[in-house]
Amino acid sequence: MRRARGFLFLLVALACAGAWAQAPYPSRPVRMLVTFPPGGSTDLIARIISAPLAERLGKPVLVENRPGASGAIAAEVVAKSPPDGHTLLVAPTSSVMGLNPLLIPNLPYDPKDFAFITLLVTSPFLVAVSPAAMPGVNTLPQLIAAIKQKGTSVPFGSGGYLSGMHLAGELFKSLTGLNMTHVPYKGNGPALSDLAGGQIPIAFVDLGSTGPFVKSGRIKIVALAIKQRSALAPDLPTAAELGLPGWEAVGSFGLVTPVGTPQEVIRRLNTEVTAILRLPDVRERILATGNEPAPGTPEEHAAFTAHEVAKWTKVFKDAGLKPEQ
Repeated sequence: MRRARGFLFLLVALACAGAWAQAPYPSRPVRMLVTFPPGGSTDLIARIISAPLAERLGKPVLVENRPGASGAIAAEVVAKSPPDGHTLLVAPTSSVMGLNPLLIPNLPYDPKDFAFITLLVTSPFLVAVSPAAMPGVNTLPQLIAAIKQKGTSVPFGSGGYLSGMHLAGELFKSLTGLNMTHVPYKGNGPALSDLAGGQIPIAFVDLGSTGPFVKSGRIKIVALAIKQRSALAPDLPTAAELGLPGWEAVGSFGLVTPVGTPQEVIRRLNTEVTAILRLPDVRERILATGNEPAPGTPEEHAAFTAHEVAKWTKVFKDAGLKPEQ
C-alpha cells in the first residue's frame, strides 16, 4: 500500500510539473526596461508599443526606466532575470551590444546574455553646417571642398564623446581624409544651438533633433548617413547619392530578452511586436519621434547588430579613441 501511495504521489507530481512547464505565456505582467529616463524618444517608443502589446498578450506590459552607465544598469537587470520572456530590454544597439565592453571595466553583463526579438526603430545620423560659419556651403561636395581649403583642422560638434553621432563624425573623417577635430557637447540640443549661432561650423547629429533649427534656416542639412532616402525626410539627399558611399550611420534600438528564453516565446513576441510596428497609427506616432519602424525577424535583428558592433568597434579602434576623455 505504501509503495502504491508513493507511486501515486510521483504521478501527481509529474503531472503538476508538466502542467507548470506548459503554462501559457505570459503567466504574469511583462516588464519592459528602457535605458533612458522618461520623456525621450526611446521611452516614448516603448510606451507606444507597450499598450497594444499588453492587449495582444492579455497581460500588463510595464515600462520601467533604468537609465545610467550607457544602458548597463538596465542591461544587467534583464541579463540576470529568468529566461522566460517576462523581462524585456529596449536596447541601444551600439552601446549595450557593442561599445560598453570596450568602455566599462568589469561590465556586469555580457552581450551574449541576450536573445534577439526584433529591431524596433532606426534613425539616420546626418551632417549639418552653420550658414553663419560656412556661407555658401549647401551640399556635401561643397562642404568637403570647403574643409580641404581651410588648411587647418576644422571643429565638428556632436551630442557627446563616444555618442553615435561622434562615431559617425569619426567615420566621416576616415572616409574623406579630412582634418577635423571633435568638440563634444552634453546632448544634441547644445551642439545644435552652437551650430545655429556659428560657434561651430559643422555638427553630426540625428535627424529627430534638427527640426526647429532647419525650419528657422539657422542650420543646413547637407547629407543623411544612409543608403536610401528616409521616410522621415524624403527630400534630403543621402551621402551615397552625393558621392560618399560607405558613410552609413544610424541610431537603432531593438528588443531583447535573456538568452535561454524558449523559442516559442521569442517567436510569439516577434510576431506580436512586428505586427504592432506595422500598424499605420503606430508607424505615424513613431515617425513623429524622429525614428522609423524597422520590424524584422530575430535572425535579421542578430545580423544587423553583429554588423553594427563590428563597424563601430573598428571606428573606435582606428580613431584611437579611449574610454574617457
